[in-house]
Amino acid sequence: MGQVGGSLDAFIGAVHRRAAVFDHEIELVAGCFSQSPDKSKATGKALYLADDRVYDSFEQMILAEKERPDGDRIDFVSIVTPNHMHFPAAKMALENGFHVICDKPMTLNLQEAKDLADIVEKSGLVFGLTHNYTGYPMVKEARDMIRNGKLGKIRKIVVEYPQGWLSLDEENKDYKQAIWRTDPARSGAAGCMGDIGTHAENLAEYVTGLKISELCADLSTFVPGRALDDDGNVLLRFENGAKGVLHASQISNGEENSLKIFVYGELGGLEWHQMEPNTLKYKSQEGQRLIRPNVGAMSAAAKAHIRLPAGHPEGFFEAFANIYRNFAYAVRAHMAGKPADPIYDFPTVEDGVRGLAFIDTVIASNKSAEKWTKFVQ
Repeated sequence: MGQVGGSLDAFIGAVHRRAAVFDHEIELVAGCFSQSPDKSKATGKALYLADDRVYDSFEQMILAEKERPDGDRIDFVSIVTPNHMHFPAAKMALENGFHVICDKPMTLNLQEAKDLADIVEKSGLVFGLTHNYTGYPMVKEARDMIRNGKLGKIRKIVVEYPQGWLSLDEENKDYKQAIWRTDPARSGAAGCMGDIGTHAENLAEYVTGLKISELCADLSTFVPGRALDDDGNVLLRFENGAKGVLHASQISNGEENSLKIFVYGELGGLEWHQMEPNTLKYKSQEGQRLIRPNVGAMSAAAKAHIRLPAGHPEGFFEAFANIYRNFAYAVRAHMAGKPADPIYDFPTVEDGVRGLAFIDTVIASNKSAEKWTKFVQ
């Protein structure tokens, strides 16, 4: 793996690195960790990388690694930069023969997302997107229960992701993560909805297997002077006639990463909380029960993403690592000329396009005098 972004003072770069090496399928061997050459070199030194494989720019890394012999060059690029750098780094990597895994949202805007999807298709290479919450075993168990008809026809989906870290004007306090996430030039057209609303959208579609067809959005910017939304409430309509509600907020004071999903069908309901990831609650008229008392009774996909015996908590790193491990399996399969095993799934470029289309549709709906806006990508 060669990494773009993720210097020592980065917010999520170290999480990506730890997730990538969790299963010993991936080795970090190169990187351009910052736009500052000094920061990049300091990060490479701290990670014990060879000096000649710590680069001043992603362009330099991609071209230099391409010249290395087979078996000695990087196989893929991991992109963990602010959003505006995703597309140029991914485009160059793919066009020079490297697989790519990228943080979300996939690009700065929808047109870049569509262009990247075309580049991925033309290249035939593997592209992964780190919507990491889909890596939790209980999320996969919920998805498979719905696939197998345990809930019957889905009627209602409620997904929420409240945070509180931007309740005040943190971007004016020299807080790097707040500065770029509230800057349209680096974050894109949406703030809260781009950063965490896309996680909620992706989780709802992944778990239920249903696509959003229309939505009605109300976005707010509560902190004076902030350039992007910091709170949003969205009514959803899904392709099968199901209705839903999506709430994302970064001004919900006191909340951390309280992602939750509730799915209700004609036969029963499911509930999952990211803050208690080992617990999946099944509900029906006969009562409620918690799922994961017996790993052997779970779906094959859920079991394929469990590392510990029942009763031992698996959390954020494990879920994130599942995305990287499954991506690595797909890259290995590609190298061997074989199809990837679908049980080891991960978000793809299509999920990335859906995410940017969601952002655009939410913004259009918020600005429109019409009640409903069709989801178009």
